Amino acid sequence: MLDLNELCGMRGKNAVITGAASGLGAGIARFFADAGVKVMLLDINEKGGEEVAAKIRASGGDAAFMRCNVTSQADCAAAAEAAFQRWGSIDSLVNCAGATRRRTVEDLEEKDWDLVLNVTLKSVYLMCHNVVPYMKKQGHGKIVNIGSGWALKGGDQAVAYCASKGGVWNMTRALAIDCGPHNINVNCVCPGDSDTPMLKSECEQLGGTYDSAFKASCAARPIARLGTPEDVAMCVFFLCSGMSPWVTGSALVVDGGGIA
Repeated sequence: MLDLNELCGMRGKNAVITGAASGLGAGIARFFADAGVKVMLLDINEKGGEEVAAKIRASGGDAAFMRCNVTSQADCAAAAEAAFQRWGSIDSLVNCAGATRRRTVEDLEEKDWDLVLNVTLKSVYLMCHNVVPYMKKQGHGKIVNIGSGWALKGGDQAVAYCASKGGVWNMTRALAIDCGPHNINVNCVCPGDSDTPMLKSECEQLGGTYDSAFKASCAARPIARLGTPEDVAMCVFFLCSGMSPWVTGSALVVDGGGIA
């Protein structure tokens, strides 16, 4: 009989997850920990990050939180070193940190463009810049970058977000080419609208109310519901597991058919 737990090979492994204090990042951290993965949570939100880590530990998981500004080279270098010193390896890196400002190009201020591009795109560069050398040294690794359906198509009043997520997707492909010879897989998960604090923030930026009517409008897709952090976490888990050894440079769209 096929042992799927053995095939996954994730129990006892470790993962560094950015943007892990809330939303998708927190959901990924919880799912991984429930599956026996040791997780290091990175975020600038110390209170939220510590709370997520504490809840994971209270449930029997192995979790640590480290404050990390993912737009800072010094912080990202320190986080990568801390993870390697803690575990002696970095098996998986999940780049989930992101920000959005819902504006057209005429209305978008330069400071907001810089914020979105730095948090969403530069952070992937900085974390990979600092983690990939450890993965090369150990001879293996899995990197999953969180993109978006809007990494693959445009969206209204989202010029900075679309630019940043499009960059994440194409960076993923470039990283896969460079990292493949070192047994490092690099992939992108592209979620659709998910019930998270970021979606609530988008709604409010657009002048709406985060209520059942707004959520219903976001759920207008073949599988007619909003996504959940767990929907995304399961796909990230697959790409970090032993079940995807020949998958690299790919974009896995997880959106209920929204861009089908």
